[in-house]
Amino acid sequence: MSQQIHIAPVAWLSAEQTAAWHAVVSAAMEHDLPGRPLPSAKQVHAQLTTPGLDSRRLFWLATETDGSVVGVAGLRLFTAAGQDHLVELELHVHPAARRRGVGTQLLSTAAFAAQVEQRRSLLTVATDGTAGDAFCTGRDFRRVLTLHQLLLSVAEADDSAADAEYPGYELAGWTGTVPDHLAGTFAAAKNAMNDMPTGDMDYGQSDWDADRVRKMAQVLADRGDTLLTLAALKGDTMGGYTEIVIRAGETRQALQYDTAVVPAHRGHGLGLWLKAAMVRTLKDTYPAIVEIETDNADDNTHMLAVNRRLGFRSQQIVHEYQLDLPGA
Repeated sequence: MSQQIHIAPVAWLSAEQTAAWHAVVSAAMEHDLPGRPLPSAKQVHAQLTTPGLDSRRLFWLATETDGSVVGVAGLRLFTAAGQDHLVELELHVHPAARRRGVGTQLLSTAAFAAQVEQRRSLLTVATDGTAGDAFCTGRDFRRVLTLHQLLLSVAEADDSAADAEYPGYELAGWTGTVPDHLAGTFAAAKNAMNDMPTGDMDYGQSDWDADRVRKMAQVLADRGDTLLTLAALKGDTMGGYTEIVIRAGETRQALQYDTAVVPAHRGHGLGLWLKAAMVRTLKDTYPAIVEIETDNADDNTHMLAVNRRLGFRSQQIVHEYQLDLPGA
């Protein structure tokens, strides 16, 4: 006989609870995405316990009567102006506990909490063809954006574009927090991300200043992650930048974060130059990193072309889903 499921909010996740969260996530990923690398316990712990930038988190655990954790859910509530209507949902159910209403109960609980917080849009992501994809399409979610998840073998990458010359531009790189003399122009360049394709998603807008870019770097440092940035400078102006993150404890894979070129500097190939130069940087300074993972919206044809030129190959398709919440 199936045990009764109990959904409980968690104000502070203990070491035991984060370990249980990691176990559920790992089991779900092994079942739904066989062959994909799993997050380490250290990475999951850092993600759950490190305060995010301009946001706060709510957590729930789904347990059976014997105390076994069979499902987890977390909400990230954005707090900055321009995005304070928004929450992001993470939800996982252990494969052995599926088709018992665990996911439905967790979603209902999280959606109610979002409404109490006067949010109008709940976003989540699911890989094409998985149980999460079917879960969203079988409910009131709308598919608002499709992303291509791509993988690059560093050893096989075509980084020849790093040898290109751009008169008037020079490359500047740093690890961690942006140097003080570049903080203002870096923040201005960050705002170029606000015109990235977001499909039909109600994502709002992030406004960056020097203080906010420093805080973002501190969040990653608090998790134990390594943030690498390369920027194309033209005098006192930043024409574009690219960021790579190596998560705490990671031994082989880097994650591509933002790559953006400021509108006034577009059309010259700076994005390809920056990304190729970053591949060279990884080869020279982090030889253990063998691959880079990124994703692109399917209508971001320019960046898809840049990544294909570098040698990124398709890994899978993921979808952003949005649930419109009443009463907000």
